[in-house]
Amino acid sequence: MVDWIVTAIERTGYLGVFLLMLIDNIFPPIPSEVIMPLAGFAAGRGQLSFIGVFLAGTAGSLSGTLLWYGVGRWLGRERLRRFAARHGRWLTLSPAEVERAGAWFARRGRVAVLLGRVVPGVRSLISVPAGVAGMPLTLFLAYSALGTIVWTGLLTAAGYGLGEEYRLVGRLIEPIGNGVLVLALVIYLYRVATFERGRDARG
Repeated sequence: MVDWIVTAIERTGYLGVFLLMLIDNIFPPIPSEVIMPLAGFAAGRGQLSFIGVFLAGTAGSLSGTLLWYGVGRWLGRERLRRFAARHGRWLTLSPAEVERAGAWFARRGRVAVLLGRVVPGVRSLISVPAGVAGMPLTLFLAYSALGTIVWTGLLTAAGYGLGEEYRLVGRLIEPIGNGVLVLALVIYLYRVATFERGRDARG
């Protein structure tokens, strides 16, 4: 995959960086911790400019996250409630818990989006609850942009500074992202196994 990313950036430049980061936010197995350090390395060699790489990566990342936000808005809280009423075990949420989660996100959503954009394994997924909760698009974009600027800026700077050792960034970050995903899977499976359809009535 790394060789494919290298070829894409070498052949298409800033457009390649934009498209790769767009795909990263739609299909996470194409990792930004490889894309942006590599692009930063290319900037360090004079093939691209640092600012151009940073802007292309940021724009691509934000474009990708808007797709999942749109999915969340389309789904909406009411539709999610109905789905939870029928398939709560697989969602691991009851209708009342959907409401509580929505209320929590209404209060803490800005911080959740900001921090979520810099956590591997969460960066793309955080857009869905933001959309479901009906977070205003302007606020979502503002806080997503802040987190994305930090993330892409750090990765680009790391690749620029490390030079030919840019792959170290991916090697350091990849275990974190994998750990987050494994933890999320374990929690999900536990909630599926212990889910009780009638717990709202008792709560």
